Amino acid sequence: MYIASARAGTRTRLGAVPRTVVALGVVSLLTDVSAEMITAFLPVYLLFSLNIGYVQFGLLDGLYTGATAVLRLVGGHVADRLRRPKLVAGIGYGLSAATKLVFPAVGASAFGIGGVIAADRAGKGLRTAPRDALISLSVPPEQLGTAFGVHRSMDTVGAMIGPIVTFLILTNLGSAPTPFFVVSFGFAVLGLIVLGFFVPERAQATASVGPRPSIKAGLALLKDVPFRRAGMIAALLGLATVSDAFVFVLVQRTTEIPLGWLPLLPLGTALTFLLFAAPLGRLSDRIGRWPVFFGGHVLLLGVYLLLLAPAGGAPLAVAALLMHGLFYAATDGVLSAWTGAMIPESLRGSGLAVVQTGQALARLVSSIAFGFLLQYATLSTAVLTAVGLLGVALLVVLVVTRKEESAS
Repeated sequence: MYIASARAGTRTRLGAVPRTVVALGVVSLLTDVSAEMITAFLPVYLLFSLNIGYVQFGLLDGLYTGATAVLRLVGGHVADRLRRPKLVAGIGYGLSAATKLVFPAVGASAFGIGGVIAADRAGKGLRTAPRDALISLSVPPEQLGTAFGVHRSMDTVGAMIGPIVTFLILTNLGSAPTPFFVVSFGFAVLGLIVLGFFVPERAQATASVGPRPSIKAGLALLKDVPFRRAGMIAALLGLATVSDAFVFVLVQRTTEIPLGWLPLLPLGTALTFLLFAAPLGRLSDRIGRWPVFFGGHVLLLGVYLLLLAPAGGAPLAVAALLMHGLFYAATDGVLSAWTGAMIPESLRGSGLAVVQTGQALARLVSSIAFGFLLQYATLSTAVLTAVGLLGVALLVVLVVTRKEESAS
């Protein structure tokens, strides 16, 4: 049913995907300008303006990454329960927008910053699974990789604009936090307007047919072997993934490029993501999502190895950011496409939330642990540890997957 509706007069020229996917891409673009402004500003603000230690930074960055975890389950379940994924996503977007006005009020308080970050990420946790459910319900299963690739490409345009806006404010107005958060709030509100007026609620999601799913039904998806394996792979590899903020700080430190350029480093990742998310999404539709997802993490291992190179400078920074962007292009939307195809339509939000929660919790632990490493060990030791953990994780995943394929 939803395949037919997706094909009947709802497509636009952008990537031959439904208008719902394009509209959600615009929402994510505007929201990502807002979010990435803050992502680019926080390392400069926390590490170099407030002079907090790496342990505190790791805790705050872990909170920024992992505070979404449990609320992804809540957002996915409530969206399925109410059959109103757009409504739940809108609440999440609205909560994140509101925090931008609260942030300047907490000043230099690490506790206050942590609380606002938690609220902001709670909004992200609520909206992510319902938004991805809206995307996956708009296209047939064989086109999920393409749809998520197009959406993530548009999202990444915002990820590119955000650091540029931060850099311009930092250059012209200094590091006072208020201008960053006021401008960030403006972009977040624009995203909410587009969501409200241009993204339809799914008809199938709001129809009063069949029993409303319980949260146990979503968790019961883990009994399905392929789905459980995909979720465990995502969590294990997430545990061995260094957060973006630390990657950019390490690139700046190992290449010794000027500190003022730190907020612009995410642009290298974002530009590569923009160019390759849709093509790699289409590739995953053709050759399989698992090989593309695994290959993306091999590229991430290459990023860590580059950070150990003795010669620094701009060429190393460019190479590391290029590979980092390819890693995200091969994994971000591909994971949702890979697992989304395994989940019944009535549980799409809950099922995606289960996988995303496992990955977010793993990255929370990873960020905190890496902060401790940088605080109490040398930079090279910390990076070597990251290389070893990711290498072992890739080997374990490859061996287990091949054994299961041979057994079947």
